[in-house]
Amino acid sequence: MTATVASPALGTTEATPTTPRKAMLGLGLGNTLEWYDWMLFGLLSASLGPHFFPDSDPVSATLSALAVFAVGFAVRPLGGVLLGTVADRIGRRQVMLVSVALMALTTLVIAACPTYAQIGPWAGVILLVSRILQGVSTGIEAPLSTSYAVEISPKGREGRAAGYISFFVYIGITLASLVSFLTTLGFGKDAMGDWAWRVPFVVGALMGVTVFYLRRSLPESLHEEEREEATTGTVWRGVGKHWLALLATIFVVGATQAYNYAWNIGLPNLARSSFGEDPTGVFAITTLLGVVLIVGSLVTGALADRHTLSRTFLVTRLLSVPAVFLMLLYTKPGLAGFAAVILGGSVVLVLNMTLYNVVATSLMPKHCRATGVALGYGVAVALFGGTASYLLVWLQQQHLAWVFPAYTAALSLVSIVLYLAAKRTSGTFAGE
Repeated sequence: MTATVASPALGTTEATPTTPRKAMLGLGLGNTLEWYDWMLFGLLSASLGPHFFPDSDPVSATLSALAVFAVGFAVRPLGGVLLGTVADRIGRRQVMLVSVALMALTTLVIAACPTYAQIGPWAGVILLVSRILQGVSTGIEAPLSTSYAVEISPKGREGRAAGYISFFVYIGITLASLVSFLTTLGFGKDAMGDWAWRVPFVVGALMGVTVFYLRRSLPESLHEEEREEATTGTVWRGVGKHWLALLATIFVVGATQAYNYAWNIGLPNLARSSFGEDPTGVFAITTLLGVVLIVGSLVTGALADRHTLSRTFLVTRLLSVPAVFLMLLYTKPGLAGFAAVILGGSVVLVLNMTLYNVVATSLMPKHCRATGVALGYGVAVALFGGTASYLLVWLQQQHLAWVFPAYTAALSLVSIVLYLAAKRTSGTFAGE
């Protein structure tokens, strides 16, 4: 990936060979760490629930853990507002370092936390606080790293920038499944439910040390004159001026995240808690899903640059409307049916997951980009992403499984309308 610097006089970018590979690796692996830690909690909710909450009913304990998972999403807008404003005022690099450090520390706390049997309700409190802090961290990581990648990429290569970031995001998602699979395979199902669930969290905490070191080499993409001109007032006036872009961002991100968390978290937990599927098999299938996402992200990024980002986004978003209804085929126990749904919907999922952040980034000008995109991203995942896995499992229990795909399809259609309206009103700014 070629690094670039912005030219204040021209408002464009030009390539420079000086960005070290180590720094770019740190940018990508930071996303790997964030998504590994974030997705790990969701994947292991069925194991975490009985340890942190009363375990009289496995499904109820799982729903309690998924509720904590959703709370982490609820505070993402706070992380986006606080850290996004800082990133627009003083620069991107320092905020991305804080984000990684916070995620690694809270993951270590979860790994070492005593259980409900040992300290009572305080176990759930510690888990909740850790997830709140992780929500603050993740609320800025995804939108800011994508903005950063776009800002240091040559004009016309925004799709490849999205593919680069998504590639590392999917590595994190895949590692969460792979490490969970290997831990279950190595220690056994009983040990995974008893104590071995801590092992994947320890792996994430150790990964954070390496990523923090690599990110120290990141160059700053916000130039000195841009930082001098930026104030909290100018940043928020820019967000207010582009309110339609903010609204479009909420639905562009929200529809994608509802789809994403249904496939990566909701369906795997439904398989384990409601249908009693073998966790080793479930984690093996979700690992295959991750492989599809990794490979597909690079292909999708290249296609977006060839056919224009806007056109590619609109086509892939329309494809998601019928694709989410595939989940209705998984209505009874059976790993074959689970695999067919997960892998069948993976192609359209990767198309949407690769593009949604860079599309949101393109709707906001650089001087308020971190704040605007992070705010829209945080609100979207809090409203639509964090609740997706809980809703899917709960609706299945209520024999209303059809409601969730209908709801996600409606979000996708609304996102298309708002994106076109925002693009027509103020244009796009991906090439800044």
